[in-house]
Amino acid sequence: MRIDIVTIFPEAFAPLAVSIVGRARERGLLEVRLWDLRDFTADRHRQVDDTPYGGGPGMVMKPEPFFAAVEGIMREAGGRPRILLPSPQGRTLTQALLRELSGEAHLAILCGHYEGIDERVTAGLGAEEISIGDYVVSGGELPAMVIVDALSRLLPGVVGDEQSVAADSFSEGLLDHPHYTRPPEVAGLGVPEVLLSGHHEAIRRWRRKQQLRRTRERRPDLLRREALSDEDRRLLDELEGEELL
Repeated sequence: MRIDIVTIFPEAFAPLAVSIVGRARERGLLEVRLWDLRDFTADRHRQVDDTPYGGGPGMVMKPEPFFAAVEGIMREAGGRPRILLPSPQGRTLTQALLRELSGEAHLAILCGHYEGIDERVTAGLGAEEISIGDYVVSGGELPAMVIVDALSRLLPGVVGDEQSVAADSFSEGLLDHPHYTRPPEVAGLGVPEVLLSGHHEAIRRWRRKQQLRRTRERRPDLLRREALSDEDRRLLDELEGEELL
């Protein structure tokens, strides 16, 4: 996968050189290219923003540099990428959307700043607005890094044990189960006996039950959307029975 990122702060993307994303890039499984938006301005001051029409606070990012940057990306890549624009007004980033995006060979992410980006960038370039949550950050750089990091985990060969990706929270609609490692006791807190039993089927059932418990307690909205199996319903009944004791 190739991802081009257009930003006025290329230096903000240093984290992309480390951990899973860094390894994916080193192995040639993921290509990330940074483009400085100021390189696509036409004035000597390299201005990327201006005052908003109609008045109001803040500055709005100009459309022409973004159009020029996307043209430059297309010329260099020899094709048109799927264009994303991090925005609080956008479609919420979910694991399902990430799986959809992971099937793309080429993405471009346009990072806004200041008060926002001229609306003609979205309309003229067909950019898809993507939100990482119901809050506001200073620019599109952090959301872009979230998108790249989350996508990299879904690319074949990036994560050593692909089963760990399949078991992540949201991968199948539910939150993840609790995890434990050595030592068996810390500060008077032990490990659930079932995990020490070596009984694989019992461990599997316990983990599934914990997924259902956590999702019901912390994100019941997810549980309502999930297509539950007969076993899931039995485990939920068991949970309710345990809580009544």
